[in-house]
Amino acid sequence: MPFLVLVATSIFAWGSFRPRKADVPVHLSRRALIASQFAIAVYGGYFGGGIGILMLAALTAAGWEFRSAGATKNLLAGVMNFAAVIVFAFSRDVDWVYAAVLAVGSIIGGQIGAYMLARVNVTALRVFVVVIGVLLTLGLFVRAY
Repeated sequence: MPFLVLVATSIFAWGSFRPRKADVPVHLSRRALIASQFAIAVYGGYFGGGIGILMLAALTAAGWEFRSAGATKNLLAGVMNFAAVIVFAFSRDVDWVYAAVLAVGSIIGGQIGAYMLARVNVTALRVFVVVIGVLLTLGLFVRAY
């Protein structure tokens, strides 16, 4: 798991800050983007750690503008979480009080994130995403090992 977030953070950072030639666009194919988002959704429905960075890495690697990628990431995460709730609704192992608190926090965080996405400098936001990715990776490595 820590390696997955490390790779996603690296891809996002590389795609965000490397020098580009204006006439050579960087694009992940549509098929590869759909496959990667599906794999992220399956992983995210089960665990969820680092999916935002994974989705942003895939969307920006496909050539999406950062603000559009961020908004799409929020929408996809909502759909993914809704599908996971449907699957987990039939499990006796879910503590629905904790799930409700998590759902409310996720909705509030998504709204704040959408508000800030439209107002914050894109370069600062990219730096923030990379810093969060590095911190998340370090935290996962410490926890795993």
